[in-house]
Amino acid sequence: MGRDTSTKLNIIQAVPFFGVLDMGVSLQFYLNGLGFIMTNKWTPRGTIEWCWLQRDGAALMLQEYRKEAGAPVEKRGVGISINFICEDALALYHEFTAKDLPASEPFVGNNMWVTNLKDPDGYCLSFESVSKVPEGTTYSELINEGGR
Repeated sequence: MGRDTSTKLNIIQAVPFFGVLDMGVSLQFYLNGLGFIMTNKWTPRGTIEWCWLQRDGAALMLQEYRKEAGAPVEKRGVGISINFICEDALALYHEFTAKDLPASEPFVGNNMWVTNLKDPDGYCLSFESVSKVPEGTTYSELINEGGR
């Protein structure tokens, strides 16, 4: 039986879902640090246990591990990388570092400016934007050459 390709699109968005140890710490990072806004939340016991965060066209969900179930003993975030494709990754780098977030120095990889940081649970977040600068160039090299 073949799939009918004439119907409208069914899958409209993929949203990362992160298990977190401390919702308060994660919300501080994502809301105050990265500038996301909370658009939905679940508070079955009077505190936020799950939420949907949005910034521009990107979304993610956070859920705190329940104390009685326990958090996984494995290191969280290993092998997980979320890439946010942006209009201007360098502007985000300046925004994040102005808030004392440890964003990595931007560099050009795969024809894109890339800056990375990790969230409180170790998830790798990459912010990338298209660049015409030569591959491998770092932001400090570009600044020293007087360009952007």
